[in-house]
Amino acid sequence: MSPDDLFMARALALAAQAAEHGEVPVGAVIVHNGRVVGEGRNSQIGSTDPTAHAEINALRAAASALKNYRLPGATLYVTLEPCSMCCGAMVHARVRKLVFAAREPRAGAVVSTRNLLNESAFNHHVEWQEDTGHADSSATLLKAFFRDRRK
Repeated sequence: MSPDDLFMARALALAAQAAEHGEVPVGAVIVHNGRVVGEGRNSQIGSTDPTAHAEINALRAAASALKNYRLPGATLYVTLEPCSMCCGAMVHARVRKLVFAAREPRAGAVVSTRNLLNESAFNHHVEWQEDTGHADSSATLLKAFFRDRRK
């Protein structure tokens, strides 16, 4: 298993934890110099915080661990394409690269509804790539969560 696979597998495990807590199953991991420095899962409901997306929680944890609000050289792995808020946070944190699994057709701001990370007006650009090898696993978690919620 490649390091990318291991990091995305951890993000998927965090997404499953979010689902167990009644949250939309999204997980995120931030890696810097080959080691995990921050993790997060969706927790908006439990924390009564509309900004508590997996990516934001992981960014906060990484910034705390590295004692720096900037995260140059870091890669963020997340199970679902980030929204505009999370894309903005990555730009402000100076994240080097984003790797996401499933597309988010309603609110995804990387390729689905917008191309925010390719915006030329920003003073920092985040590289990004889709991890199509884990997209089905992420989509399966999301579909099962919403199917169960509708019951």
